[in-house]
Amino acid sequence: MGDQVVFKRSEIKYLISQEQYKHIRREMAEHMKGDEFGRSNICSIYFDTPDYLLARRSIEKPVYKEKLRLRSYGTVLPESKVFVEIKKKYDSVVYKRRISMEYQEAADYLLRGVEVKDSQISHEIDFFLARYSNLRPSVFLSYEREAFYAADDHEFRITFDENILWRDYDISLGKGIYGQPVLKKDQILMEIKTGSSIPLWMTEILSKYHIYKTSFSKYGNAYRRICERARQDCQNAG
Repeated sequence: MGDQVVFKRSEIKYLISQEQYKHIRREMAEHMKGDEFGRSNICSIYFDTPDYLLARRSIEKPVYKEKLRLRSYGTVLPESKVFVEIKKKYDSVVYKRRISMEYQEAADYLLRGVEVKDSQISHEIDFFLARYSNLRPSVFLSYEREAFYAADDHEFRITFDENILWRDYDISLGKGIYGQPVLKKDQILMEIKTGSSIPLWMTEILSKYHIYKTSFSKYGNAYRRICERARQDCQNAG
């Protein structure tokens, strides 16, 4: 098992159009630098109970919510590096705890209870697994991300996510990137991530192009699609 990473920051989300994206990219160029990995494919497996307890809590917009996911950058092999991650949100502040390990090791840990190297974060994950004793892989999510950070503040970041796809079958990080879209064709999910406040130049851009924050959960929206499909199946069966 490799590095442990802890994040604490605010994450503010905006659904923007392709046109708004072009304006933002142009105007933020003098303030932001591209992430060293450039445009990347992010894949995640979300764990939940059979009745989607965590997804339902997520879309209810509670003061506190939490998720467990297994994340990779692109499609992986059994020996590829992946991240086991707990994401918690309390009063608009996001806390992330994650540890890295090989994909096969992560699968053995999460699905079969095989022990991993002892650490504070592994203890937190163990507690999460014990608290929701019937967790299982529920949804695969993938998206293409562009990431940028401020030239004068590496903690201030902006990401743009496109082609967000979900599926609740073939739930594996090794079976390729495909599924049903979460966003409308013209939409992009922009996220501002900061440990303090949004700089004035960014607030001016948001105001200039009439961009407003929204509540948006990738996993929550995938769950909504699952519910819609179930309702449609019931109607067709009736």
